[in-house]
Amino acid sequence: MDTMISIFGEGRNLTAYHMTARVVVVFIFALLLIRISGRRSFGIKSPLDNIIIILLGTILGRAVVGVSPFFPVLICSLVLVVLHRLIAALFARSPLLSQTLEGKKILLFENKTFLWKNLNRAMLSKEDIMQGLRLSALTEDTDEIEKIYIERNGKISIVKAKKTIPHATTGCKEPPPGH
Repeated sequence: MDTMISIFGEGRNLTAYHMTARVVVVFIFALLLIRISGRRSFGIKSPLDNIIIILLGTILGRAVVGVSPFFPVLICSLVLVVLHRLIAALFARSPLLSQTLEGKKILLFENKTFLWKNLNRAMLSKEDIMQGLRLSALTEDTDEIEKIYIERNGKISIVKAKKTIPHATTGCKEPPPGH
């Protein structure tokens, strides 16, 4: 036990050496936690995923600066990640639970028309949608767009209208060879 205290320190009387040793352990432990938690946690950024990012950062930070006991913080972080993984598995198996707790996408634009009731519900302006259109579809022309949604993670997604290609004529009375 004395060896652990000499390496990691104790309480709030930590030296730079103690905090460096703690941050190395916390860094490696955080990498392991991210692997346990899965790609979803740091890829999708749903409300559930944002919660784990905030809590994990806050809790692990307490271990580094000595505000809370070192090893209990690591155990608490592991429990948090396992809990996140279990809830994410429940969400994956239960669309109703996922929709209830994380919400569902909202249609904002369809048939060349902004759906103002849905824009208000999502607390977005037309300019917010146009910004998403410029960033995602690289256009400001809504005639090129079939639908626009705000997804559960808060991002704006755009479905481009299908382009109809006029039937090409070659001037030949017979189809080209091979057709």
